[in-house]
Amino acid sequence: MNKTAGKSLIALSNIPLLKQIGKMADESALRVYLVGGAVRDSVLKIPNFDVDIVVEGDGIKFARLLRKKLKADSFVAWDKFGTAELVIDEIKLEVATARSEKYEKNSRKPTIEPAAIDLDLKRRDFTINTMAISLNRETFGELTDPFNGMDDITNKVLRTPLKPEETFNEDPLRMLRAIRFSAQLGFELQSDLIRAIRKEKDRLSIVSQERITAELFKILGTSQPSIGIAGLLGSELLDMVFPELIPTIGVEQIGKYHHKDVFWHTLEVLDNVAKISDDIDLRFAALVHDIAKPDTKKFKEGKGWTFHGHEVLGTKMVELIGRRLKLSRKTIKFAKKMTFLHLRPIALVSVEVTDSAVRRLIVNAGDDVELLMILCRADITTKNPAKVKQYMKNFKLVEEKIAEVLEKDEMKAFQSPVRGEEIMELFGIGEGKFIGLVKSAIEKAILDGIIDNDYEESYNYLMENKEKWLDDFKDA
Repeated sequence: MNKTAGKSLIALSNIPLLKQIGKMADESALRVYLVGGAVRDSVLKIPNFDVDIVVEGDGIKFARLLRKKLKADSFVAWDKFGTAELVIDEIKLEVATARSEKYEKNSRKPTIEPAAIDLDLKRRDFTINTMAISLNRETFGELTDPFNGMDDITNKVLRTPLKPEETFNEDPLRMLRAIRFSAQLGFELQSDLIRAIRKEKDRLSIVSQERITAELFKILGTSQPSIGIAGLLGSELLDMVFPELIPTIGVEQIGKYHHKDVFWHTLEVLDNVAKISDDIDLRFAALVHDIAKPDTKKFKEGKGWTFHGHEVLGTKMVELIGRRLKLSRKTIKFAKKMTFLHLRPIALVSVEVTDSAVRRLIVNAGDDVELLMILCRADITTKNPAKVKQYMKNFKLVEEKIAEVLEKDEMKAFQSPVRGEEIMELFGIGEGKFIGLVKSAIEKAILDGIIDNDYEESYNYLMENKEKWLDDFKDA
């Protein structure tokens, strides 16, 4: 086993905590190691507040000792897997029993057995994650690096400790993690890794959707997400992870007319968003905003290619994609909203545009209007500088109009100034659908600029239309 003195490798902010853990390990006659991402990131000088500890022995028992002695803020144990999670002074500690694990052919859950540190490292995904640092006092800081992970970090290469097929067969999610690490760290995937992924990709079907989605969103969270998405395409994992993107690939030409490759345009938009915003839901929205273009593509003689209605069909597709990926309702709702509205702002650049049209955008976008404008700007991927300049000038004009209307109406949160209780009293009726219809009619009048957004005008409008609405809405 390759061991070198490596105290410099644990130049982490938590050395006092690590020494405390080592002291308790000595008192319990246990061998304890700092492993995985914490070691890798310390070498790469990447901040890491998640500390993985491996114990040769009973990891759960040792974790409970840490909980008691270090007064953990929280503690969760998974006895079946021999792991526990603690939070101590905002540092997340995962404590695990050194183990070997293997997935059976059609199983989503591994078979786990206790093991020594060398076997624990051997079963890990990539050599850059197979390094361990001793925390015991006598050998504190000693690096165990059986697969030359340090060399691979230096050379920016991603390799597996075993044959790639064997490593991926044990946990198929590692194929997706390979793409993610490559994109996240800027490491090169060796050709044998790519071949193994293509060969074993169908094994990903035994992995839970939640784990797959988590990796996809980690790719979206990288500084240049297009690298990871393109990596999924090149490794053929995109078919398994996000098949809805496959039809967006390619350009058709009829005569002199051709259209942009929607896939590569989408990746440009995604990267443009990533340069400005860390909002992960906005990045997902960028990934799906043009998802319906292949299904709405039509050629019109003399005009070229059109994609009419892709924003409407797109919202339906986003709903289905979101459910398949098991996303939260919040994320799905937001992505649908961005998809539906992403063409609206550019339609408001005319000097004749009415305040009511701007109001409708404000009401539809709600608190997300600024994020919508980020997406719209990111959607400009033309290489013509003059066109880019004009588009950006237009978006600035739209934002100025939005600001004017917001200042005029003070209506970020918009509701009828006349409330439901007062309407019931004035009409002499109880709760029901009728009250909502009346409030909607008042709100529509404000949005259309018929009346100002204040109580007095709304009340007068209500009284003027009282009898008419009683007749119109009596069967509601």
